[in-house]
Amino acid sequence: MGDDVAYLKCIRNGCGAEFDVRQAHFACPKCGDLLDVRYRWDRVDLPASLSAFERRWAERADPLSFSGVWRFRELLPFADPEQIVTLGEGQTILQQADRVAEYAGVRPGRFHLQYEGLNPSGSFKDNGMTAAFTHARLVGATRAACASTGNTSASMALYAAVNGAISGLVFIGSGKIAYGKLAQALDYGVRTLQVLGDFDACMARVQEVSDRLGIYLMNSVNPFRLEGQKAIMYRVLEALRWEPPDWLVVPGGNLGNSSAFGKAFGELLELGLIDRAPRIAVINATGADTLYRVVNDEKLRWNGGDVDDARIKAFYDQMDAEGRRAKTTASAIEINRPVNLKKCLRALEITGGLVEKVTDQEILDAKAQVARGGLGCEPASAASVAGTRKLVARGVIDPGDRVVCVLTGHALKDPNITVNYHTKTDSELQGLYRDYHIEAAHFANRPTVVEDDLDAIIKAIEEH
Repeated sequence: MGDDVAYLKCIRNGCGAEFDVRQAHFACPKCGDLLDVRYRWDRVDLPASLSAFERRWAERADPLSFSGVWRFRELLPFADPEQIVTLGEGQTILQQADRVAEYAGVRPGRFHLQYEGLNPSGSFKDNGMTAAFTHARLVGATRAACASTGNTSASMALYAAVNGAISGLVFIGSGKIAYGKLAQALDYGVRTLQVLGDFDACMARVQEVSDRLGIYLMNSVNPFRLEGQKAIMYRVLEALRWEPPDWLVVPGGNLGNSSAFGKAFGELLELGLIDRAPRIAVINATGADTLYRVVNDEKLRWNGGDVDDARIKAFYDQMDAEGRRAKTTASAIEINRPVNLKKCLRALEITGGLVEKVTDQEILDAKAQVARGGLGCEPASAASVAGTRKLVARGVIDPGDRVVCVLTGHALKDPNITVNYHTKTDSELQGLYRDYHIEAAHFANRPTVVEDDLDAIIKAIEEH
């Protein structure tokens, strides 16, 4: 494994420029488009079947086999084992969630939640960060930066703190980050810059700064981030005894996950390790629905890598002219200009996928239902469950289909919204979230107020 089998390749049809993985490129130097990590698979000692990876469960004393990313290292072979940076990420679960299945409209035994909140920093980002820090180490980076709505900064800060050799710099938007996530970045000791703008502004600035100062960029425009995130799908397949589900439903923000998942399934199909891929459904929030619009309204497609850039630019120009800004309580997907748009279009083509959108009301109601099923998640995660419910109601997903929803982050990532949902009156909620069109907490678990008196407390308990 390593640089003898891996290389970078531009995704643009007609360019296809190739570069050495020992270089830190985050966009094609020739045309400016996105880059893929590609492999010369004939030089990789691949297993005959995916089930061969199960032997690594008996090697848990080996940090690489313990990692839920690197135990599949033959499927992301860009680094030699001694270069790998790991914190034991990927110790996640795929839960059969029958209580949530009833809400979503899926039959019992057919609905699963892939819970990424069990990662060291509490979100799926650690899957990508372990790979990105490994590559940063490979190229000799000493500084790293990211723009973040929260989870990326928390993950990068954690890996920087443990690694020690790479210092971190975080760009956050003004008022656009959940405290549960910001607290992690501050506590882990990275330098934080609060830019007076939204996430899209932060993303533009961090790319410019990284390019000017030679800082290693940790956002998902970095193709090595997506390599690590592929492993989420390997664990899903592992939990399902290597049988792909019918549907994979995932929230859509910067579109790194959907892009990584599409790449994972495309490679597994190419290698003959699976015989079919699940259909990917990407779920936008209605207040941040760029992908939904460009796919369903503008009919933009991957088209073999020949994506119509002029139409994308025209769409963004019109969005700016109308003053549209991303606005959703699901802060992790509050993004107008997803950097991995084109790679997501590819994932949709590979899997025969689709895009849906859900309201903030639907997201928060689904979030409450997920928690009652035993797994707490951040609001963005619940978009996958809300989207499944909507697609079942529309007849797109059959109730008997096997469905996996990805829950991207832990409930304590964004606790303020959860507490408000369960403690505020409907009118108070409407006032707090007037711009988000939230009308009621349909599944609120409001605390009972009682006098400090034994008889009163017992009466309140028995009346419930």
